[in-house]
Amino acid sequence: MNRRQFLRHVALGCAALGTPGWMGCATSATPNFIFILVDDLGWADLGCYGSSFYETPHLDKLAASGLRFTNAYAACPVCSPTRAAIMTGQHPVRLGITDWIPGQDPQDRKLLGPADKHELALAETTIAEVLQEHGYSTFFAGKWHLGGEGYLPVQQGFAINKGGHHRGSPPGGYYSPYKNPKLADGPAGEYLTDRLTDESIQFLKKNVTNPFLLFLSFYTVHTPIQACARHLQKFQDKAAALSVPEYAERLEHNGYTKLLQNDPEYATMVYAMDENVGRLLRALEDLGLDQNTIIFFTSDNGGLSTLGRHWAPTSNEPLRAGKGWCYEGGIRVPLIIRAPGLTRAGSIHDEPVMSMDFFPTMLDLAALPHMPEKHIDGLSLLPLLRGGERLDREALYWHYPHYHGSTWTPGAAIRVREWKLIEFYHYETVELYNLMEDVQESNDLADKLPDVRDQLLQHLHAWQARLGASMPKLNPAFVE
Repeated sequence: MNRRQFLRHVALGCAALGTPGWMGCATSATPNFIFILVDDLGWADLGCYGSSFYETPHLDKLAASGLRFTNAYAACPVCSPTRAAIMTGQHPVRLGITDWIPGQDPQDRKLLGPADKHELALAETTIAEVLQEHGYSTFFAGKWHLGGEGYLPVQQGFAINKGGHHRGSPPGGYYSPYKNPKLADGPAGEYLTDRLTDESIQFLKKNVTNPFLLFLSFYTVHTPIQACARHLQKFQDKAAALSVPEYAERLEHNGYTKLLQNDPEYATMVYAMDENVGRLLRALEDLGLDQNTIIFFTSDNGGLSTLGRHWAPTSNEPLRAGKGWCYEGGIRVPLIIRAPGLTRAGSIHDEPVMSMDFFPTMLDLAALPHMPEKHIDGLSLLPLLRGGERLDREALYWHYPHYHGSTWTPGAAIRVREWKLIEFYHYETVELYNLMEDVQESNDLADKLPDVRDQLLQHLHAWQARLGASMPKLNPAFVE
């Protein structure tokens, strides 16, 4: 029996005893981590979250073998702030990154968005840096979008970077040549999602005996919506067989929200992503690493369902709106965690959790001390992974003081248990919803429950003041 087989044998034995190998067996190896982050993947885009048009058999299987969260949230309804929160365990407001980088603040609107940072400061401590300091091999593949030269993954704790640079969408699209300064072109016709997984599997093969953090940050399903050609006919046929309108939408303030999942090109992107997650999981098994590797799977914001024109690639129904919005469709995301021997297969949790929570959770799982002055806004999810019911958290907050192409206008939101309040600065209005009774956010209770509304608004403002949140200002040049 070689060392790899021995470690797998020990991990399996610990799992059989109901004890994770890294938390009770003296001979066990340090846990490995795989963090899979999908760009713009909506809460309802997976089969295990209710989609019937998209197909995600490998992720459905992952959820069936681990823990699926139904109330997981991105720290912001757009990408860069959420990514910064994942890396640091801090809220985007505290980091000064409150919009996608570099943002697109218009100068002809009622409000002027505040200036924010265009990179994750090197002074911040990332989870990759902490794990690297404790002997982990660290690898990053895919979308970075937290700064350009001097602020790339290799300056933030990742020894290897395959494809992470300043851009948020693939500059050459999803087929080689990629026009990506941090990823060599592949053969003609190579699909980017496949390539990033190839690079990840190669990293696994070279680190069978080393603890590792593999951060696979797919560019998909971000625009441009570009089909994975090998699956296109399958979903064109499926779309043609649907007995639904070609397009259905709902007016959303000044935008339009798509209500149906029926775009075959988008479906191929989801399917190819799932297919490659399956390839990565098979590689783990083949290398004997599956029982000692903890997997996180999530998205950086909600699916792109709301725009100022009559087109969007996906729908987040029953959630309202999508990417760019502080309605549930813009911030609620899929989250699956599998920690062999710790998470119960097929379990589901409805406790609200957020992007900042991953940092302290990984420290706990790696048996490393907490760094509360660093991951100040995150809570460890370990109690929930062990089967606990609640976290000691008073509220969740979102602060998005910018205009966005989804037709969102500057605002902020707070959730306290079942209550959700959204403040719209542009319209000077407040909306209140009971998410336990109204997940669609269709019944505004702000006028009916003024005491609840005012308490939540006061709570939100106090939090913004405490963190020094930058606010939008009236535009003196604006004319109605």
